Amino acid sequence: MHSRTLLWLFSAGLWAGAVFAAEPQGLPGENPHPIHLVRRPVAPLSAMAQLGREMFYDPSLSSSGKMSCASCHSPDHAYGPPNDGPVMLGGPALTQQGARAVPSLTYLERQPDFSIGPDDRESENVNLAQQAEIGKTADRAQKTATQTSQSAANIVPQGGLFWDGHADTLQMQASGPLLDPREMDGGSMEIIAEKLRHAPYAKYFTGLFGENIFQNTKLLMSEAMFAVARYQIEEPSFHPYTSKYDYWLEGNARLSESEMRGLRLFNDPEKANCAGCHSSQPSRDGLPPRFTDTQYEALGAPRNLALADTKDPGYFDLGVCGPIRKDIAEQTQFCGMFKTPTLRNTAVRRAFFHNGVFHTLQEVMDFYNFRDTNPEKVYPVGADRKVQKYNDIPVQYHANVDVSDPPFNRHPGEPPAMTVQDEADIIAFLKTLNDGYKPE
Repeated sequence: MHSRTLLWLFSAGLWAGAVFAAEPQGLPGENPHPIHLVRRPVAPLSAMAQLGREMFYDPSLSSSGKMSCASCHSPDHAYGPPNDGPVMLGGPALTQQGARAVPSLTYLERQPDFSIGPDDRESENVNLAQQAEIGKTADRAQKTATQTSQSAANIVPQGGLFWDGHADTLQMQASGPLLDPREMDGGSMEIIAEKLRHAPYAKYFTGLFGENIFQNTKLLMSEAMFAVARYQIEEPSFHPYTSKYDYWLEGNARLSESEMRGLRLFNDPEKANCAGCHSSQPSRDGLPPRFTDTQYEALGAPRNLALADTKDPGYFDLGVCGPIRKDIAEQTQFCGMFKTPTLRNTAVRRAFFHNGVFHTLQEVMDFYNFRDTNPEKVYPVGADRKVQKYNDIPVQYHANVDVSDPPFNRHPGEPPAMTVQDEADIIAFLKTLNDGYKPE
């Protein structure tokens, strides 16, 4: 069994058992153990963040004059893509497909830098009170701890921004789409700097840094990208933590029967096991759950033939191994791995996985449920009547695909991990992660 699942059994999964242990004592759908979540204080935007806001919504920085950061990261769509396409269109005429599905910019304020190291997520620790409540599973926990110790050498990529983690800071992230010829297509730092010198908000630069800021292109662009990053850090709508689930954790909302069943299935390490990668518990210091462990997985999503890149049968997007990221391409044990995204606001998206191959949560759930038991429901079938499993990863890297963590530990002919009702209940729960809920 993969160490991630073992650790989940010992930590977050047991946390879930503790949460529900006293459920009959309260009203149906209530959290029997409400907690206080620590949220970032709301304050007026600094002058630097106000400058960043101006640039975030400025389409003149693109070659088309029609695309801004907000075009792909719409504030009305949880700072994710506003349309149903697998990728966004950019370039000088807004006709070129982007390389990957647009990720949301929400909840990146706590994202660690990219690293490759031991699998030691903060959610892998359980406090003594929680362990006491679940003493009946002590034998299993002890076995898990032993196995975990033996798996200490499990080294995984984690952290970073973009699908492949090639940027560590929001400042670096902001410059990527701005210069990408398939996105905003700004051309060069010099071209963008010239536009900033004549922008309506140029006075912000001189007010913050003095008139000489426009004489140094490198410094100007560095400060400009930092301003965009400050906007994302300071603007509350990038990390509001106002979902129904947040309020449920605090005892201020009740989940429906379907949502409660979905939460149990989400946390169940033998069923959906979603929480194995998308932790649903708060941090040790009371911060709301991020619903991502920030690690990387090779899941073997089907090839998306709607993308221009896939017209070349020899093209493969290998995530951490390239083609966009180039610095660790030789570490082929990570080829095909992509960052685990947060599931917050995932129910408002219409493009899932790095290649946008799925367009509904139902399709996503079916992928997890049938990938190994009924792969013909997920992948194309060739002329030889063989299922083309993992058809978007070269054969030599198929061994990187996760086949040990539930629900991916099943085999053809075996029953899938989830029933139709289970999938519906999990989707119902995922909808409780949308921000903007108004508690009664």
